[in-house]
Amino acid sequence: MSDAVLSVRTALVTGASSGIGWETARLLAGHGATVLVHARTTGEAEAAVARLVDAGVRRDQLVELAADFTHLAEVAVLAGTVVKHYPALDLLVNNAAVMAPERCTLTDDGNEVSLQVNFLAAHLLAKLLRAPLSAAGDARIVNVSSSLHRTASMNWSDPHRVKKYSRVAAYAQSQLALTMATADMAPAGSGITAVSLNPGLCDTALLPLYGRVGAPAAAGAAEVVRLCLPETVVANGAYFDDGVIAQTAQAAQEERSLKRLAKLADQLVGQAA
Repeated sequence: MSDAVLSVRTALVTGASSGIGWETARLLAGHGATVLVHARTTGEAEAAVARLVDAGVRRDQLVELAADFTHLAEVAVLAGTVVKHYPALDLLVNNAAVMAPERCTLTDDGNEVSLQVNFLAAHLLAKLLRAPLSAAGDARIVNVSSSLHRTASMNWSDPHRVKKYSRVAAYAQSQLALTMATADMAPAGSGITAVSLNPGLCDTALLPLYGRVGAPAAAGAAEVVRLCLPETVVANGAYFDDGVIAQTAQAAQEERSLKRLAKLADQLVGQAA
């Protein structure tokens, strides 16, 4: 099953219990990587690993990790576990995502839930895992975003959209923030390259948000994994759509907005960082 191009590499895939995340873990393992399989609970992580083994992945290539991203303290504990056991981390795939609920829902940390799970957790992981990512040399961060980010705007005065809430606007804002923050996750001189992508419309738990028929999750995962492979040339901050570099939303190109987002994100993750 393995072509071994990633045989000495370690990858953390968030939200790997189903959909694009699970398929990404399967494909990375197929290329020989050791895959840290993240899920919300230990039970979900163990079940995902069992399904991967049933799909032909070697058990010794898989490590299950659990953290509920609606609690930033759990994100920090997850990062601590990775730092302790993996002094070098070659790949971080920020795939975990939730649909924004019908009503505005705040986490115990005080953040709108989709903003926290889809963006703030990734922001925090990139910060807390910088040492092992830098130590790997030529590490990559791949952020799974959405074409919906182009329809979004950052609500700077009310980022949790408490005053005027729309689930589509909240979800799109979380993807815009993730896309905007990508380049910042790999500072100059860190030895890390960060990119984001639209994996295409896939048949996952997020499909109802788009209301259309989706391709198999494996198709989206193949787009993710292509950006993880050493032979794929990537530039820091690049956004990919349909396999090619594409234009991001205007906000992702505005220096002032990028600095404002970095400051806001640091404030919102607060104590967990």
